[in-house]
Formats: sequence, C-alpha cells, structure tokens
Amino acid sequence: MHRECAMASFNGRKAKVRCCTKAAATVRPHEDVTRAVAALSSGHDMTTPTLLIVDDEKPTRDGLRAALEDKFDVYVAEDAATAMQLLERENFDVLLTDLRMAGEDGLKLITQAKARPKPPVCILMTAYGSEDVAVEAMKRGADDYIAKGKLQIDELELRIQRALKRNALEVENTQLHQRLDQKFGVQNIIGEAPSMKEVFETIQAVAPAKTTVLITGESGTGKELVAKAIHQNSPRARGPLVTVNCAALPATLLEAELFGHEKGAFTGAHERRLGRIEQAQGGTLFLDEIGEIDATTQVKLLRFLGERTFERVGSGKTLTADVRLLSATNKDLLALVKAGKFREDLYYRLAVVPIHLPPLRERVVDIPALATAFLKEFATDNGKPVKSFSTEAMELMLAYRWPGNVRELRAAIEHAVVLCRGDQVLARDLPAGVRTPPIVALEQETREKLASGQLSMKEGEKQLLIHALQECGGNRSEAAKRLGISRRTLHRRLHEFQLEGF
Repeated sequence: MHRECAMASFNGRKAKVRCCTKAAATVRPHEDVTRAVAALSSGHDMTTPTLLIVDDEKPTRDGLRAALEDKFDVYVAEDAATAMQLLERENFDVLLTDLRMAGEDGLKLITQAKARPKPPVCILMTAYGSEDVAVEAMKRGADDYIAKGKLQIDELELRIQRALKRNALEVENTQLHQRLDQKFGVQNIIGEAPSMKEVFETIQAVAPAKTTVLITGESGTGKELVAKAIHQNSPRARGPLVTVNCAALPATLLEAELFGHEKGAFTGAHERRLGRIEQAQGGTLFLDEIGEIDATTQVKLLRFLGERTFERVGSGKTLTADVRLLSATNKDLLALVKAGKFREDLYYRLAVVPIHLPPLRERVVDIPALATAFLKEFATDNGKPVKSFSTEAMELMLAYRWPGNVRELRAAIEHAVVLCRGDQVLARDLPAGVRTPPIVALEQETREKLASGQLSMKEGEKQLLIHALQECGGNRSEAAKRLGISRRTLHRRLHEFQLEGF
C-alpha cells in the first residue's frame, strides 16, 4: 500500500496522496530530518546504498521514502540547506533532489554535492521538464534527469541502480589509473645521476605530445619502464598500452600480429583477427626490440607512421588508427642502417625524439637507492624483516659492473633477501658473481663481449691486458700467469698496444 501511495504522490493523483498525508499527520515539524540525523549518529547498514531525498513537499518525500526504503537506506530533507548539513556529516551514495524548492534550487545543491570529496550519484527531479533544464543539469554534474509526472517507481529504481553501477565503474577506473600512475609515473624511475635527470626531463617534455619516441639502451636498463611512464603521463593514459616484443615473433607472424589478418589469409587463419595497432586505438603501441623487424614489415610500418593507414593481411581495405608509437632497441640502429639491414627513412620516423638509457655501470651513484627500493619490495613480498645492507655488501655492489644492468641488480637483491638470515643483507647473501673480485668480473665481461662479437679481438685483448695488470698491481710476471701466457708474450703484446708504460 505504501508503494501505491508513493506512486500516487509522485504522479500527483490526489485521492491516494491523502493516504500518505494521513499517515504522516502526527509527525512533528522537521521530524523527517530529525530521524535522518538520529539514523546517521547510530549508523546504518553499509551494504545497502544510502539515498538522500530532497523535496519541499512532505507528501512527496514520505511517499518516495515508503516506496524506496526496501531497496535503499533512505533519508529525507525538506530543502537544500538541510540536505547540505546531512551531506557534510555523511557520505551518501545517491542524491535525489527536486528542482524547484524554497531557497537554493536543486541545480545548486547538485553543484555543491559534486564538490564533496566523495560525491554521490545525483538525480534531478522536476515537474518543469525541458531540454534546457536537462542540459544545465548535466553541466552541473547531474547523473540523470527525470520528470515527476511521467516516471514510475520501478523505473526510478532501475535508473538509480544503473547510475550507481556507472559510478562504481568510474571510481574503479580512476583507482586503477591512480595505481598505474604510482607504479609507472616518472617519479618511480629511480635515478640521481645527471644522465638519468636528462632522461626524466625528456620524458616529461615528450609525454604530452603525439611524437614517436625511440628508447635505446642495453638490455635490462629499463626501456619498457620508460615507455610506460611516457604513456601514463600522456593524454592517452586512459587508453590502452599495447606491447609487442618484435624479437619474440618470427617475420612470418609479426606482420599479421601488428596489422591483423582476415579469415583464410594464410594457413591457420581460421577467423579474422584484429592486429595490435587496432587494439591500441586511442592509446599507445610499444614495439620492443624494433631492430628485429624484417624488410616487409618495415615498409608497412613506415606507411602507417606516414599516413596512419594500414591493411590487414589478406585484405585490400584501407583502415586508419589513432595510435601513438613508441619503440625500443638494444641495437645500434644507425649501424644497421649503414649495413643495409634497417631502412633509413623508418629510422628517422621512429627517432623523432630519442631517449638513451645509460648502463648501470655508468650511474653507480644510483645503485644504493635502487638496491634499497628492491630490498623493501622483496622483504615485503617474502615477509622478511630485512631492512638494510652491510657495508661490505654495499661495497661489493658498487664495485660490480652489472652487465645485466638494473634487471640483474633487481634479481640479485631478490636472491639476497631470500637467503638473508637476519635483518641485514651480508656479503654472503649476494649472488656468487657479485661477490667475485671486480677485476675478475671485468675480465669475464670482456670475454663475453668477445664471444658475442661486441668487441674486436684486438680491443678485447687490450682490455684483458689492462685488467690483469690492474689486479696484479703492475707486476708483469703475475699478470702473465693470470692470463696464461709467457712473460715474453706479455711484453710483445704491451708493445703492440703501446702499453709499455702501464
């Protein structure tokens, strides 16, 4: 019966309005507000959405309360001023307010409610329906707009629930982006070295633009983290960030992975598939190891960068995409250009703004801060009370060359935390490679570069001679022993490399 009375009150049918009025005849002035304040002070069921109804007509307030209190924790107020007092004391999920009231109207109340730290879903009711009022209500932040004379209670409940769901999704989305900002913001890339400060300045300058960026540096220096920071600090942050590791895909699949394919385009293409470019629509596409792409894909990527158009494999239809491109490589692309393995025109399209990440051995000053950050992370993850490094452990980390860069440092700290038996990482907790004397580590690094072709044989031999002499304090007999050669051979090599005075 209360639901029917509420319907009548809402739609203005006098016969049933009297029923609600009679039910409320013994209520003292402002008793509805008093009840609300008392309820607020005593607490309410946090699992039920809270609804504040504001209307200067008591029959309407009471009718709506009776009709909606089985689905919501309902409070009422007779004017905007009283409603604001309640809003200041409590966070409501929904505000349902009349437009025309004594004092401030519903639009002003919505404006004030939306300025709260945790604004409610706001729905405006009015008997004066017009497009102008609807537009103004939305400008003030209203989530919905209803006309009193047309809407049924069931529909009102449905619209409130829909508005609550939309609001919950928006809150969740905002919280997600805040977490991403915290994880991938520029402030979370650790570095005090001058070279890193230059990197930060470039990221902040380039992030708001649409320009392509080429991130270079050795493996493990954090190129993907820089790409994420650029995306997260750009206007595209709410769009997708799609990552493709070009080295992980054979040339026959990379083209289809980037541009997509039609059903039957090649063996195994059983259905149409959107490529990574289409998946990144409105966001950012990050191509890691860009130096690995084949000649055919290079041509198609060049066309996309120039015209923002592409075609799926197996289709002649031209498509467009609004996508920002970031790329990264640990190779010397200009050397590949000179060798005829990478298109020069594509290189300059990719490297409009280049960002080079220095290896960790060139930013030793950052090792303590990086190591401490990783220590906190892994101590928390593993539930261990590890808080610091011993002086010896830190000295070893500062002396080590870190050929795997920040990635290797991170793995070393995880290793140390897992093995640590107290609240301080000791030298024994570090990986064996980090505990190796620095000169031996240098020699090992030189040998690895020789084996991989990164150093010429002549340059590699020269560096090995220097390392051995450094460790042996200039004693040539000891250096020759260390290298496994005769003293005469050592002297001949020193002469060849003009190192006699070393």
